[in-house]
Amino acid sequence: MDWRPDRKGKKAIYKQLAEFIEDGIVDGTFPPDKPLPSERHLAKEFNLNRSTVVAAYDELESNGLIERNRGSGTTISKDIWGITKKRIPSWNRYIEAGSFLPNLPVNQKIRKKTVEHKVINLASGELSEDLLPMKSLREITSTRSFIGSLGYDHPQGYEILRKTIAKHVKQFRKIDTDSSSILITSGAQQALYLVVQCLLKPGDSVAIEDPSYAYNLPIFKSAGIKPFLLPVDDHGVNPDDLLELHKKHRIRMIFLNPSFQNPTGAFLSMERRKAILDISSEYGIPVIEDDPYSLTSFTGEEVSTLKSMDVHGNVLYISSLSKIVASGLRIGWIIGPKPVIGRLSDAKQQIDFGHAGFTQWIANDFLETENFHLHIKKLVKQLEKRRDQIVKSLHFYLKDQVEFTIPQGGIHIWCKLKKEVNEAQLLEESIKRGVIFAPGSTMGSKKGYVRFTFAREDEKSIDEGIKRFSEALNSI
Repeated sequence: MDWRPDRKGKKAIYKQLAEFIEDGIVDGTFPPDKPLPSERHLAKEFNLNRSTVVAAYDELESNGLIERNRGSGTTISKDIWGITKKRIPSWNRYIEAGSFLPNLPVNQKIRKKTVEHKVINLASGELSEDLLPMKSLREITSTRSFIGSLGYDHPQGYEILRKTIAKHVKQFRKIDTDSSSILITSGAQQALYLVVQCLLKPGDSVAIEDPSYAYNLPIFKSAGIKPFLLPVDDHGVNPDDLLELHKKHRIRMIFLNPSFQNPTGAFLSMERRKAILDISSEYGIPVIEDDPYSLTSFTGEEVSTLKSMDVHGNVLYISSLSKIVASGLRIGWIIGPKPVIGRLSDAKQQIDFGHAGFTQWIANDFLETENFHLHIKKLVKQLEKRRDQIVKSLHFYLKDQVEFTIPQGGIHIWCKLKKEVNEAQLLEESIKRGVIFAPGSTMGSKKGYVRFTFAREDEKSIDEGIKRFSEALNSI
């Protein structure tokens, strides 16, 4: 058989072998009336481990292409060339060929584990049930009449909600805008997806923070976008680094999470905010401001968003209710120039025909009540208590084994491990002990870091979680 595996290729050898056999079935190399070569024969023929051949046959069997029978060996499935003349598609090939890339395997694993109730969840970037304003939201649905539409709504979203958001961002984020410059989205992540798909093209270079939540999003790679990294220190990204990056790569767009950044908790200084806006204006580079946390300041100081300082219309502002009210509402928004909002809303219509009216109505009524203000005050107080608890627990259980800066808002704390460890092994050992976290590599290029989220668990669970993490760290 004239075939050899490509041992330097990215595709697993068992998948290469499976495709070779499938092609042979199609072109008649392997006739339907004779058994396929045995696992032992193929392993010897191609100098492969037998387990590789077994994996290839497993894949072909799962796709309905072959049958394995004791005594008679492996044969081509009768459902392919038999009386029915039907064949099952090779779904794995379609899955691998899709242009929209899957999440990183480690992120898929973390997501799977976080739904297990026995695991202390220091990984998920969301609020715990007791921090959600359930009483207020239930009151809205049980005592107020639904006044929205259950048909297809305005392409930009429920107009009453957009007007309410315009008032909300004016009051809380010092942003002057109107309903025509706002698009309602299914959270901030859909907003980022729309921006990437509609305003950039394959080959464009963009700047993102390092470390950054955006680093682990496959949307850039799926769209053929080249992300370049801006190091984040305690005061955010350095404008000089941005200038240097632009000179080398002609940056087309800048993605920033300037207030209590995910994962570092860093706050972009006022001086740097002004400098970045100056660079944006001088070179005509749009800034995408992702702002989920600015209302969670533990010091009580007002946060000046980049958008509130933007006098030229260079900033697209993205925010949501996911991190401050409830992620399940799926309410986010983009604020920007009207032509841009029109382009993005047209794309959103193509994807989902507009946002669900019922959740928009709930979000609108909650934002308009005094209960929203009371909820934010309570939320910030509780998040600060949990922040204090995780800092105390890190000092107690890990002592001089980690370094970190105490965040002044947000829901994350970014820790540097002082000893070199195998990240995958540390995650496995932690999961065995019933605690999960976000490895640093999923957030950027730096090794030896971990991100803990303190919004998902109460103080007691946070303390127990750090204790278990300490045990895992000291076991390897």
